[in-house]
Amino acid sequence: MNVKKYLIVAAAALTVYSARADEGMWLLQLMKQQNSIDMMKKQGLKLEADDLYNPNGVSLKDAVGIFGGGCTGEIISPEGLILTNHHCGYASIQQHSSVEHDYLTDGFWAKNRNEELATPGLKFQFIDRIEDITDIVNQKIAAGEVTEIDAMTRPFLSKLAKELFAKSDLKDQKGIEVQALPFYAGNKFYLFFKKVYTDVRMVAAPPSSVGKFGGETDNWMWPRHTGDFSMFRIYGDANGNPAEYSADNVPLKTPKYLPISIKGLNEGDYAMIMGFPGSTSRYLTVSEVKERMNAENEPRITIRGARLGVLKEVMAASDKTRIQYANKYAGSSNYWKNSIGMNKAIIDNDVLVSKTEQEQKFAEFAKGKPEYEGIVDKIDAIKAETEPLVRQFTYLSEAFIGAIEFGSPYLIMEDLKKGLQEKNDSLINKATEQLKSVFADIHNKDYDHEVDRKVAKAIFPVYAKAIPAEQRPAFYQMIDKEYKGDINAFIDDMYDNSILANQANFDKFLKKPTIKAIDKDIATHYSKAKIEKRTELLNMINNKSENEEALHKAYIRGLGEMKQPVPSYPDANFTIRLTYGNVKSYNPRDAVHYKYYTTTDGILEKENPEDREFVVPAKLKELIQNKDFGRYAMADGTMPVCFLTTNDITGGNSGSPVINAEGQLIGTAFDGNWESLSGDLTFNNDLQRCINLDIRYVLFILDKLGDCGHLINEMNIIE
Repeated sequence: MNVKKYLIVAAAALTVYSARADEGMWLLQLMKQQNSIDMMKKQGLKLEADDLYNPNGVSLKDAVGIFGGGCTGEIISPEGLILTNHHCGYASIQQHSSVEHDYLTDGFWAKNRNEELATPGLKFQFIDRIEDITDIVNQKIAAGEVTEIDAMTRPFLSKLAKELFAKSDLKDQKGIEVQALPFYAGNKFYLFFKKVYTDVRMVAAPPSSVGKFGGETDNWMWPRHTGDFSMFRIYGDANGNPAEYSADNVPLKTPKYLPISIKGLNEGDYAMIMGFPGSTSRYLTVSEVKERMNAENEPRITIRGARLGVLKEVMAASDKTRIQYANKYAGSSNYWKNSIGMNKAIIDNDVLVSKTEQEQKFAEFAKGKPEYEGIVDKIDAIKAETEPLVRQFTYLSEAFIGAIEFGSPYLIMEDLKKGLQEKNDSLINKATEQLKSVFADIHNKDYDHEVDRKVAKAIFPVYAKAIPAEQRPAFYQMIDKEYKGDINAFIDDMYDNSILANQANFDKFLKKPTIKAIDKDIATHYSKAKIEKRTELLNMINNKSENEEALHKAYIRGLGEMKQPVPSYPDANFTIRLTYGNVKSYNPRDAVHYKYYTTTDGILEKENPEDREFVVPAKLKELIQNKDFGRYAMADGTMPVCFLTTNDITGGNSGSPVINAEGQLIGTAFDGNWESLSGDLTFNNDLQRCINLDIRYVLFILDKLGDCGHLINEMNIIE
């Protein structure tokens, strides 16, 4: 097998690929090898490859990193100032919020460094180095040290990463973490050295009426008027090394930060995005797309829809509950609506048709090639068996792992029973301390037992309607036998009388723990049954799909060879990527044209004081009406808000910098458009658009609404 063969592109590909130049989440380390830098220059880029990614020096790559656990952020000043999305910083904003200090509603603006808020648990990760370890992995496979399938698993790759790290020159540096990952379905492997900073402080966040303007209604939609940004700052020790929070830490002097352009943009302008796209599945077969629609998206839509209905009602009735559940609601609703849009877009955009055509071409290509013949048929046979199981698994996980928070740690309860039976004080004490920790985790500041009870009462019957009785967890049998089918009676008993249901119950149990009490505990029975059913389904799925990864590895390798000389990019896996395209409008349907930018005029047009999603702060409204935009307005005096580009992005790219041909920041990516929500499965060159926040609107809000001129002053702004 010649892995490099299908990754390298000949010069002829420059012409072949130009028709779909916007597609692709490209690996920085392969830009020269795949000649993608030449395509970027053809589209307007004025920089060299080493300006974007230089393994031996400083480049744009060093101004971009992972913000938190699932977003991208960029450095916009020499003092470690991070720009990301409001929805990326939302959990941290909520973390700092209370009824007394409601930063979600009012916003937060640190007027000096002393007011910047330490945010425990928040991290920012830079990519320090990327190494190709494909040959090392393949040598281990050839030597019989690991199978081809196991070579793609986390345990093997984590162990290998640690071994290689121990031999590297970075092994003694502070804050370095390593991660080895497969690419192209295991045809390539790379090792990433990450520099992780753990003292990240909140600096600025607009009120949600700006940062989430349009709310769920406008999510995934264009035209958009959402000021989706927040700012944080990285702190390190005196030497610039990662360090845990300390009052002695200082803002990080970053080797690279992005200059900011407020010169404006026009349709057709070059635009590139560097970030960490989370997950795509561009190389699925027809049967796999159907499984995504029917066994993953449909259950997610059903269960999350039921939960969100409850949360919306209780959040509207109480500010305390609204703050508690704000981040949970946002996280759940985002991919609820995404799943709805994806299923619709798969049909509207004829994804199944295009996938069928791809399979037909592959079948022709595979003739006479034993390593590729019959691969799709074998995958289809696996999907025929796994789809009903995946559907059950998704319903179970969404309902009882995701939607309902309350439960009991049955394995700890088993340990405690064993300790009581054996009169082993050490085991009893250990289990008791673990229970205390679990109780605190459940009953945290963002949990409301009565809200969770209402969610449970909504979810249980929805799940029962979707899943036949013989396929449900064992606690449904308990409901039928002991509660005569009364789901609400079961839930009330569990939420009122379980050991971990409230402090009084818990204290009473800890005062005199007994085996009888554990055996009678409903929450323990419930938790054990749901985990056992989940494990059973997972084992069945894994057994039936045992050879699927090897088939995919061959299929994707074959697709790459079939496409030559056109280069292939690997599916997203939350590693650093570059996508390039242009500022561009689009026509979503007959007689409808969307221009490429929006202005503050649209904010006032959408304003509705009776709808929380479309409230406009009084000060912002005054600024807009008075056209008090300062130097951030366009030439005609209007204030831009958002703009569209053809960049290929997905979840994880949220917060990514949008960079012009000169390497200057012009905005931050925050969403995709409704018409192309099948984009994780296939790229539609006509409809796929990336929705970005114009950097001029960010600066306008920061300056005029937040009165944070000191932050403006530390940036390099190009007019």
